[in-house]
Amino acid sequence: MDLALTLLIILAKSLGLLVGLLIFVAYILYADRKIWAAVQMRRGPNVVGPWGLLQSFADMLKFVLKEPVIPAGANKGVFLLAPFVTGMLALAAWAVIPINDGWAVANLNVGILYIFAISSLGVYGIIMGGWASNSKYPFLSALRSAAQMVSYEVSIGFVIITVLLCAGSLNLGDIVKAQDGPYGALNWYWLPLFPMFVIFFISALAETNRPPFDLVEAESELVAGFMVEYSSTPYMMFMLGEYVAIMSMCAMITILFLGGWLSPLPFAPFTSVPGPIWFILKVTLVFFMFAMVKAFVPRYRYDQLMRLGWKVFLPISLVMVIVVAAVMEFAPFGRMH
Repeated sequence: MDLALTLLIILAKSLGLLVGLLIFVAYILYADRKIWAAVQMRRGPNVVGPWGLLQSFADMLKFVLKEPVIPAGANKGVFLLAPFVTGMLALAAWAVIPINDGWAVANLNVGILYIFAISSLGVYGIIMGGWASNSKYPFLSALRSAAQMVSYEVSIGFVIITVLLCAGSLNLGDIVKAQDGPYGALNWYWLPLFPMFVIFFISALAETNRPPFDLVEAESELVAGFMVEYSSTPYMMFMLGEYVAIMSMCAMITILFLGGWLSPLPFAPFTSVPGPIWFILKVTLVFFMFAMVKAFVPRYRYDQLMRLGWKVFLPISLVMVIVVAAVMEFAPFGRMH
């Protein structure tokens, strides 16, 4: 009976998180389009529903009702499995992300390793999609995407190591609690680890194929990247996976550097605002930064992208790992911590 009840609770938590996340992603997609429109001095979505608020749901309905077209030469099974894998892996990452103290589907002690493993597996969906299309352009784009994602995972890994050295835990909830202090936002890791904060933010853009690093689907070179043969619901699953992965990265930046659910000002009335509200506001702020980068930074060339990852971010993050480890070991406050 206890096992059945536990499974029921986990199922209810998972379902609640899934529904909330999908609705949030729908409005984040709407916000992305409105921000881009505002920068270009145009209206953006404004017809479907009041102020265009139902535009994302109308798009979803359109994708679901369209007929999926599968190329005659494609490997049908792998072709349809690829977007499903991408979407499922992106959603699975949220199982360990806490939006408040103890508010996670699975409170793993190695939550950070779980996130890193899931985000690393995301590349498989893209490779499967590119290969199964049985076309040269998607295949080239899938290989290029794999190289891009693997390259920036290296610097993301080193950034995470510096945070773990400061927090002394692999548990995401404990990392947030380690940033709690009398000075509010000044206690968070964005300040002492500012270079790593910047590297993580830029690497997250590359990892999730956001502009200016959207070489995965650079229209001028590879038609529309690895998903050029996709339409209808499979295409929607790829896009859903991409946006959920973006939300995961925004949540990780919030947890690792911006104090998670903690109030930025440690006194009333700010401390009386519920933790999940602060968490959602911070995630939205980080996404706003993502959207602004998309709006005004020109696209990189592929050689520039690789040079930035291997010749700039990798050496800086390696040096920072050594510096942070030395400070934590030898500085008086490091030993005390």
